[in-house]
Order: sequence, then C-alpha cells, then structure tokens
Amino acid sequence: MVHAEIEVRTRVGRTAIDKRPVAGRVPVRALGLDGDHVCDVEHHGGLDQAVYAYSEADAHRWSSELGRTLPAGWFGENLRLSGLPVSDAVIGARWVIGDTQLEVSGPRVPCAAFGQWSGERQWVKRFTLRSDTGCYFRVLAEGSIGAGDVVRVVHVPAHGITVRDLFTGADPALLERLRAEEPTISADVRMQIDRHARSRRTLVAAEHIAGGEESA
Repeated sequence: MVHAEIEVRTRVGRTAIDKRPVAGRVPVRALGLDGDHVCDVEHHGGLDQAVYAYSEADAHRWSSELGRTLPAGWFGENLRLSGLPVSDAVIGARWVIGDTQLEVSGPRVPCAAFGQWSGERQWVKRFTLRSDTGCYFRVLAEGSIGAGDVVRVVHVPAHGITVRDLFTGADPALLERLRAEEPTISADVRMQIDRHARSRRTLVAAEHIAGGEESA
C-alpha cells in the first residue's frame, strides 16, 4: 500500500508510487486495493488500471543489473507475483487471487515520476527497451488478497496477444487482431494501438523518402 506521497518534478508535483508490503488480507474494490491511491488521476488509476502487478523474476533481473535490492512495491506495484509471466499475460485473461477475480487490461507505461523515483539515469528509456512492464488489471469480482495466495488463470482468450505485444507494437497485424477480437480492450488500449499505427506509418514514409534520395 502507499507508504507516503513523494514530491516530483511533474505537472501534478506528487506521486504515490512509494508502496510497501502489508500484513494480512487487503480488500480489493473496483478501483483498487484499500489503502492505495494515485495522485495523477488523469494518467493513472481508474477501472482499467485498478490493480498493478509485477513479476518477482523481472524484479530480480533488474536488481542484479542495478546492484541494489528492489523490494516489493518498488515498481509501484500492488502485487509482486511469482511463477507467472506477468509482462506476457494475455490481454483479457482472467486471474483469480484469493476470492478476487481480475482481468488483464494492459501494460504499464513508464512515466517521468517513475524515472525520478528510481534514481537511475535514463530509467524510463531502459525500462521501455526491456519491455518487462508488468500488467494492469480491472476488477471483475471484488474480494480480498493476501500474501501467499495462489493465483489461478481461469480464462485465456484464444487470440493470445500479450501485454508485451501491445506495449512494443512490433507487429501491427497483431494489434489490429486485438482490436477486432478482444471485446474488453479499453479506450486507453485503443489509443495505444492507434499510436503504434501512426508511428509505423511515419517510419514507412521516412523509409520511402530516404530511398528516393538515394536513387536521385
């Protein structure tokens, strides 16, 4: 849960990224876990970003690379999970933890506040290039979650398109399939797909211009 708000050099000026583990069971509501909140409500939180999970394996890789301990909550996550490929979760998959049912809704997009909190040079760029984003969930059935709960994946959409696929946008055809086949995608995810498509069109246009100059 949120330990304390921290001042950052952003438009909002504060972030609630500093989260720490708690003992016992924590109620999970439609907008997230009790004791959690966001400061930048324009870009974070809401029904489609109610719960954020990060992988223990991914955190361990970063810890080894940075030479420092990254305890649960350091990534701003509500849940630190073991044994599941969180950044490669399928969009629209449903996970049950305790008596709470969650639905994978999208990737975490790193922001300036995260970069400042990390204290690492070019952190947002490095995090983006690694693409181990973790994933956001929406809450389908409210309940409670506690450390040690078993995570059960009870539904995986047939399209198989993952959080990482969406974040990187490396395969435009996959993203168009996601738009066509996954009814749960949010307005934010649709904007991410559109942004990738625009970037791809710009790249192709630039390549054509470069090719024309070479042949001239």
